[in-house]
Amino acid sequence: MSISSCTDTELAELAADIKRWGRELGFQQIGISDGQLAEHEQHLQDWLAKGYQGDMAWMAAHGNKRSRPEELLPGTRRVISARMDYLPADTQQIKVLKQPEKAYVSRYALGRDYHKLIRKRLAELAKRIEARVPNTIQRAFVDSAPVMERPLAEKAGLGWVGKHTLLINSTAGSWFFLGELLTNLPLPIDESEEPNQCGSCNACLKVCPTDAFPRPYSLDARRCISYLTIENKGAIPEEFREPMGNRVFGCDDCQAICPWNKYAKTTCETDFLPRHGLDNSDLNDLFQWTEAEFLRRTEGSAIRRIGYEGWQRNLSVGLGNAPFSPDIVASLTSKLEGASPMLAEHFEWALAQQAKPNRRRKRKIKAP
Repeated sequence: MSISSCTDTELAELAADIKRWGRELGFQQIGISDGQLAEHEQHLQDWLAKGYQGDMAWMAAHGNKRSRPEELLPGTRRVISARMDYLPADTQQIKVLKQPEKAYVSRYALGRDYHKLIRKRLAELAKRIEARVPNTIQRAFVDSAPVMERPLAEKAGLGWVGKHTLLINSTAGSWFFLGELLTNLPLPIDESEEPNQCGSCNACLKVCPTDAFPRPYSLDARRCISYLTIENKGAIPEEFREPMGNRVFGCDDCQAICPWNKYAKTTCETDFLPRHGLDNSDLNDLFQWTEAEFLRRTEGSAIRRIGYEGWQRNLSVGLGNAPFSPDIVASLTSKLEGASPMLAEHFEWALAQQAKPNRRRKRKIKAP
């Protein structure tokens, strides 16, 4: 079968097979859209104009490619969007958040890095399509290029973009990854069956520790703990350090409190299960890792991208927010000598926090 000779019936059958193949490859849902994002293009430009992207210069570095998939891959006629659940069972995120001596790692980063796994599955999906229709132009993306994955997934019927700017599915919540396969096949388009159902709920906006949402459906990344602990390469502004609590890599508060996540499904992917006890580790134990230990234990993990210095920076903020402990003071003091100016600033801040009289009692952390 060739692209030029495909009938509407054959394309409909292929679309059905693509969704079946997607389920066989571990995706929970596949949807197909036309990739037209004109209505979102101006929203993106307005967001960038406000500087909400912070130091993420790459958000504005590709012109209109982010909102025009056909410029990213010439010949693109459809975008196949896929979602895959990632929430491990029994990670007890709220319990960990409320124990200030523990380190909270965003649930998506507890296991192996999702990029390779999802890209490999999408590549396999592309091979199956290619076997059916030779010479198809295709390209898979998983946070690897300027793609507006959430609006595309929304158009494809995988959910709606919530007030916290994440995609929500009425039967699966929001604990899932997204990936895309751009193709020149004129597949039938899925009509969205997921109208926005946030209603009057503002729980995600109210729970944010750093007030990162200036308004519903808009995120100021410069105030977001995920940005501050991952994308931000410099010092964490002091105004955000106490609100960070024990969150050392990302933040899930806006998802954890979302009522739609009572429908979330836990993952069956072993690669997404917690490694090295990162779902229930003490801040001070992680702070003791040498750089060699950090590199070994974060091999294949999304955490490695922040580097050892970023890891130490984030953990030191958590230690500063923890209840007073002679062991914490000793750990911070021992690492002061030889620390970079940026790390020294954070270590000294944490020591000053530990020295405050009210640290002699167990501190409560704001949690969903």
